[in-house]
Amino acid sequence: MYTWTLISLVVFVFLSCALQFHQTDAKLKEGDCEVCIKVLTDFEKKLTDEDRKDSSFIDTKLRNHCKNLKNQDNRFCYYIGATADAATGILGEISKPFTMHLPPAKVCEKLKKKDSQICELKYEKQIDLNTVDLNKLKVKDLKKILNDWDETCKGCAEKSDFVKKIQELKPKYYKQEL
Repeated sequence: MYTWTLISLVVFVFLSCALQFHQTDAKLKEGDCEVCIKVLTDFEKKLTDEDRKDSSFIDTKLRNHCKNLKNQDNRFCYYIGATADAATGILGEISKPFTMHLPPAKVCEKLKKKDSQICELKYEKQIDLNTVDLNKLKVKDLKKILNDWDETCKGCAEKSDFVKKIQELKPKYYKQEL
């Protein structure tokens, strides 16, 4: 009698722990999969009800959506196999749920189970050009600002050259709030 009670207790504790681990692993935490959710939300806005009927059409449309993405968004597309240079692909894990109108967060939850790297992607913090002193930034950060704008600074050798170029282009790319 005592042995069965002990065995039952051990099995119960083991199953409870396993269930708890499985539930916490599957749910997304705040900030998880931010790149995945953003890319898939932007993509979902482009889909019509007619598009959602064919998963292969969704695959093609997602590949086209990924062609113009950069930085972390492009890296996400690489991980799911939506770029030309991707070695593997799990597009079916995205297109099928979209045919069933699953929200992007749920799709990302499923993708996290397949490849945890997908949800490890994070966006870099954006520099607020209204409040930052460009002269105090590193040259690396100044180059990143120009790169994000698809601009180059030909002939820039000093930090002051990069600062000057950014200040020239700032009205074109950075809209100040009134």
